[in-house]
Amino acid sequence: MVRALLLALFLIWLPGVAGAQDWEVCRGANGASGPVLSDCRPVEGVIDPQRRELWLRAAVDRPAGEGPQAFYVGGIASSEVWLNGRKLGANGRPGATAQAEVPGRYQAVFPIGDGAWRADNELVVRMSSFHGGLRLDSPIAGLGVHAYPLPSRPVALAATFAAAGALLAASFGFGVIHALRRTGSSLTLAAMAGVSGLQAILETMRTLVPYAYPVHVWRLVGIWGLTAVFALLLVSYVGSRFQPRARRAMIGIAVVGIALSGLAPGFDLKTIAALAVGVGLSAVAAGVAVWRRQKGARLTLAYLAVFAAVGLMFPEGLVDLSYFLFAAGLVLPLLMAEVVRLGRDDQEREIALTRAAARPNCLTVASARGVLRVPLAEIVAVVGADDYVELRLADGRRLLHAARLDRLETELPGGFLRVHRSVIANLAHVQGYERDGGRGRLLMGEGAPLPISRNRLPAVRDALEGAAL
Repeated sequence: MVRALLLALFLIWLPGVAGAQDWEVCRGANGASGPVLSDCRPVEGVIDPQRRELWLRAAVDRPAGEGPQAFYVGGIASSEVWLNGRKLGANGRPGATAQAEVPGRYQAVFPIGDGAWRADNELVVRMSSFHGGLRLDSPIAGLGVHAYPLPSRPVALAATFAAAGALLAASFGFGVIHALRRTGSSLTLAAMAGVSGLQAILETMRTLVPYAYPVHVWRLVGIWGLTAVFALLLVSYVGSRFQPRARRAMIGIAVVGIALSGLAPGFDLKTIAALAVGVGLSAVAAGVAVWRRQKGARLTLAYLAVFAAVGLMFPEGLVDLSYFLFAAGLVLPLLMAEVVRLGRDDQEREIALTRAAARPNCLTVASARGVLRVPLAEIVAVVGADDYVELRLADGRRLLHAARLDRLETELPGGFLRVHRSVIANLAHVQGYERDGGRGRLLMGEGAPLPISRNRLPAVRDALEGAAL
């Protein structure tokens, strides 16, 4: 996106490059010895081949320097190029109709041999764009002659790759944390990291894949959409952390603001506007939290302010580099802090389990929410549920415990009896039993009856008769 604009500006300022003001639009046709043009007039506004065939002509000078040169075309169009009547090549096949056109690549390079230059040089370009999908305000990002190849940006590309990898790794990490702890904040942060990582992939796609020009429009739509989702998630995260009561209202305002960003001209401005809505609302929420002296609010506000300042100082790199570094710098420290917290929680849980071993009258219940010691006398029944068990308590509560039923059968004292392949009952809460065909039901003082397996019925009867004696 922004790189396309930079390419256009770069080409316009290069020595010997034909800027948009130098181009003429003509009537044209392919002749036996090259293109035949007539009725030429200066281009007014932007060069726009969308939904039509366009013939362009410009007088150009050979750029200074001894190295090889090429003519560069960046935009959503198929194209053919001639220099002084000599065809330099074709990018796809332009045509007068959608059926006649074969879409070319979004970026095309046409090498120019030394023998093609003359004292006076005429450059002719034939273009068409019938397969672009959505209509763009500026479909052609750049046209120009320059030394071959163009300078690359390895540092920016490497930084984007690194940010993308870190963001996708952070998304996976927060996803694992959510599976373990079921916290809403970890799920939000996983989504934030994931959409940022996907957007980084879309941003670098043009550098890695020479895709056909129709893909470019939907790539821009995807970048804008992912930025909008990130902005909403950012507002949701900051709101839930500092302004939980106003979170829904903040999200509603963000939805309206992001929807209005769709009215901005050009996808670059749409994307920047959507991101600005999310950062702005989050900064307001963090600012209020600073005024209320909430923990962590100062650091959050400072980070948002630094990102906004960098964006204002370097707007040309905001969407395609600064944004990813901002997202990575936001979620990675939070991921590390969450991992440290999980380690401390696990250590505390181990300590609690060790201490509970000396308390035979209690069962230490480990769940996603922490550790709880439950007196054995309050347990009415233990019901198996795959790798977990459900503890049914005398007060009607039901707790999930991260343990298997077979292990608990060996650890619980003699007052507990396995009455079914998935049920252990506390005999102290049993009122009696009744037969139901070849099976039976255990009548409890609290809660619903428990099933008795046919092969366990004699053991249950003996246990109850022994308790009665």
